[in-house]
Amino acid sequence: MAEISYPFSRSSPAGGTEMVSETQWQAMAGMWGGDRVDFRLTSESYASGVLPFSATVINGRTIELQPGRAWVGGFYYQLTASTLLTVEPNPTDKARKDTLVLRTDVVQGSVNASVVKGQPSASPIAPLPKRIPGQQWEMVLYEVDVPAKDGAPQLSLRAPFDLPQAVATPWNTRPAADFLPVGTFLLDLDNNGGDSQNEMFKGRDGCIITRHLGKSRTYSPGLANAINVPSNGMVYKGRWRWIAPNVVFYSISIENTTTTTIKNRPDVPIAFELPHQANGGTGQVLNGHMRNMDYRGGMANLIQLQAMCWPGGGSTHASMYYHNSQTVSEGMDVLRTFPGRSTIFFSGTYEANVFSE
Repeated sequence: MAEISYPFSRSSPAGGTEMVSETQWQAMAGMWGGDRVDFRLTSESYASGVLPFSATVINGRTIELQPGRAWVGGFYYQLTASTLLTVEPNPTDKARKDTLVLRTDVVQGSVNASVVKGQPSASPIAPLPKRIPGQQWEMVLYEVDVPAKDGAPQLSLRAPFDLPQAVATPWNTRPAADFLPVGTFLLDLDNNGGDSQNEMFKGRDGCIITRHLGKSRTYSPGLANAINVPSNGMVYKGRWRWIAPNVVFYSISIENTTTTTIKNRPDVPIAFELPHQANGGTGQVLNGHMRNMDYRGGMANLIQLQAMCWPGGGSTHASMYYHNSQTVSEGMDVLRTFPGRSTIFFSGTYEANVFSE
């Protein structure tokens, strides 16, 4: 029979079966979720000793493993009382890395904790877990550093834990996060069309958009520190999106279609508006250029620009600079003019200031 399906209440000539072998069960159960400790990390902090399967080294090379529950290779495991496991001696002059695993042995028909011995080496590597469906399937709980000359082993937690299930809301996603545990991802599907589709994460820093989904958002990147800006003939285009928590991708073009040369306010560079306030912890540099095809204002036809978000309280505008066109040793000058028939372009990423740092 080429087509097999299960489990049904009774077998059928079309390939459906009611009995499920261990191998079939493992294949089916593996679709329900990956290997993990059955404990959801919903607190902002944990002490290592309070987590399931916490472990300590006692009496030299003995590991005491505390109770816990886990899902390993499609099978459920419970340790209801502490158990002891032994790390093999390492009398060599080279260190070794072992692993403490939960091993599902389908042939034997059980899940058990075990220490897997690595090989001594000048640069030791911990053994990778076995993952052979129908035979043995391992999930690593700890990496065990075994020093040379029978030094005392040290444990490092490597166990994967459960996390709150991701949820979706049609709208009002941020206030909905108030009623969900820490560690939850939320999808704002924006079914009312009032904002943007996005993904959020509720963590110890609060609930924050981690990325926009779908199209970029638009905004108008207005000029600052500029005088005699024409009321007509200016074309402002801006696009932006969250690409990571507190990180913005943006692109802008500001076109002066008039013949008016826009000038700066005294002693300050012309600046453009950012879609979100920039973090002022260190200051940030943005890159762009000006296209000035008519060589207006005594400037070249294509000019490299840099913009600065200065350290401090956080910039809402980026101040523009360009290389001195007369003397290289003069470095960069503030952008004092924005010629007519020219266009300014900027694009890139920067850290925003959502956390008001």
